[in-house]
Amino acid sequence: MSEENNSNDKKVESANNPAADSPAADHSASPPKESAAPEQADDAVGTAANAVEPTDEEKEAKAKAAAEARAARAAARAQRSEGGESAPAAAELTDEEKEAKAKAAAEARAARAAARAQRAEGGEGTPAPAAETGGDEEAKAKAEARAARAAARAQRAAGGDGGAEDGPKEPSPKQPLLDRIVQLIKENVSDQAVVEGVINERDRHLPTLTIHPDHWVAVADFVKTNEELQLTYLSNLSGVDYETHLETVYYVLSISSKQGYCFKVKTNRDTPSIPSVTPVWATANWNEREVYDLLGIDFPGHPDLRRIMMPDDWVGHPLRKDYEPIDPEV
Repeated sequence: MSEENNSNDKKVESANNPAADSPAADHSASPPKESAAPEQADDAVGTAANAVEPTDEEKEAKAKAAAEARAARAAARAQRSEGGESAPAAAELTDEEKEAKAKAAAEARAARAAARAQRAEGGEGTPAPAAETGGDEEAKAKAEARAARAAARAQRAAGGDGGAEDGPKEPSPKQPLLDRIVQLIKENVSDQAVVEGVINERDRHLPTLTIHPDHWVAVADFVKTNEELQLTYLSNLSGVDYETHLETVYYVLSISSKQGYCFKVKTNRDTPSIPSVTPVWATANWNEREVYDLLGIDFPGHPDLRRIMMPDDWVGHPLRKDYEPIDPEV
């Protein structure tokens, strides 16, 4: 009986452990079985490793898919920023839809975090509900806050009723400066000199005046020589094509007070002409030549009005919105 039991024990051991059939356990095993056991063990180890670690091909495929997804998102963002066809669809999302998307994303993140924590602790799933509940409440609160901020921004942009609840809008801190310069120009130049005066809030509340072209040279000379204003430095001059009309924009600064103003002068598109202020501010010289070259605005009184960027025989003015080059390849 003992021999039979020993024989049975060896059979069980051999079934549970393939390495028991190796020469160290049984010298009567044939050579093929000796080589087969290590190969089977290697195959088992390799299979386990493959189950844990993805292959290079899988990693490459995942990386490629992620890169394609990023490229698609970037293309969609670029299309929206350029005003493409997909922009209206993105703009049609309501606050409720945005909140639902944010909530779903937060719940997914909480679920993944709970699963990772559960795997790390080796538990049976009991911590997951508590973690998921906490993540859900936190995500809901964050989503509600984001939705409230988005609604407030939209209301401010649309000039909705929300602004009325805060009372009348406070005047700009530079409104007195605008009122004062308008008063000085009307008193010393002409009542018709100032067409419009506004505060450009987006540009540091810059006082901005639109001047009638017939009074522009007189206004420029006055604001430069007036003891109170002393706008002696013309920092920038540019031209703009609004399709309905052309316009020149002048940024003038007082060196002593560090206070700046913006002046605008409009002209028609057919025969655009604005008096030159080069005799007042010498820095206007090349800037007026550039506006003449690229937009075709004439500046009577300029000492040397000619092209400054394009060749003298160039046809047309490249920055005008109706410009059509003679040679499209140039």
